[in-house]
Amino acid sequence: MSPLLQGAITILIGVFGCVGYFYAANLVLDKVIYPARGPNIGRNINRANAIRPWLFLLPAILALSVYLVYPVIGSLYRSMFNRAGDEFIGLGNYVFLFGDGEFQQALFNNALWALVVPAAATFLGLLVAQLTDRLWWGNIAKSLIFMPMAISFVGASLIWKFVYAGDPDIGIINALRGSLGFAPMDPLQLPFWNNLFLMVILVWIQTGFAMVILSAALRGIPEDTIEAAIIDGAGPFQLFFKIKVPQIMGTIVVVWTTITILVLKVFDIVYTMTGGNFGTEILPSYMMSFMFRDDGRATAVAVVIMIVVLPVMIWNIRQARREMR
Repeated sequence: MSPLLQGAITILIGVFGCVGYFYAANLVLDKVIYPARGPNIGRNINRANAIRPWLFLLPAILALSVYLVYPVIGSLYRSMFNRAGDEFIGLGNYVFLFGDGEFQQALFNNALWALVVPAAATFLGLLVAQLTDRLWWGNIAKSLIFMPMAISFVGASLIWKFVYAGDPDIGIINALRGSLGFAPMDPLQLPFWNNLFLMVILVWIQTGFAMVILSAALRGIPEDTIEAAIIDGAGPFQLFFKIKVPQIMGTIVVVWTTITILVLKVFDIVYTMTGGNFGTEILPSYMMSFMFRDDGRATAVAVVIMIVVLPVMIWNIRQARREMR
């Protein structure tokens, strides 16, 4: 069977299967379990309406249980076994991780990414959103800035690899250094600074996302408050930082935390650019170093990543719910 035909059949089965499930579930609920007839018709309708949302949620709950809850519990269990998976060692893998210098370096680098990238991307996105709204060609500028969002992380990494290339005939940085009389160098081998060079790639990608969300938030600010501030003599900076920013602070926090969650799971950029070498190791690339030789320690790193990401996700959900009120 050709992949195209197989995909079409899968889509048809999935769509008609969902429609059939919802139709049959409602039919059984309304005609068999709580029929809308007889002396208890009012109570049956109320009970059916109380159960109906759970019928719609049931497929999603089952899918999450099979593909999310079970793997999480299984990962926690497997992380407490040795390399071969035949001996229970408790927290031995975690003790090894927190005593390993490479893990500490990866944890530090992840913290650095989580501090720098969301702050830079959110700030630049807010700045661009404010400035482009004042330009007649602002929509063109927004399109160009948003364009990197359409590029995969691997593709973006390959683009920036030409920027950072150590060969002055290819790399833009070394071409500029050569024009100033400096010897060529490889920016990706500079300790500490190479992490910042890698972060630039993700900032370049995510600035467009932050710009779109924050631009919509800025346009949603009531004109009355802006006009009142101008009448009261507020300057451009006061108008921006004291009037506009406080009114969209909830959106800024949501954008910030969304990018933070992405940063904590980033892998492609580091793996493509340096492979985690030269002090650029992060938790996902560190996990990959154990993936095919020590399943217990690799799973333990995955659990650590989940624990690190979880508080940020909970915060993001709470902020989103607060915005919806």
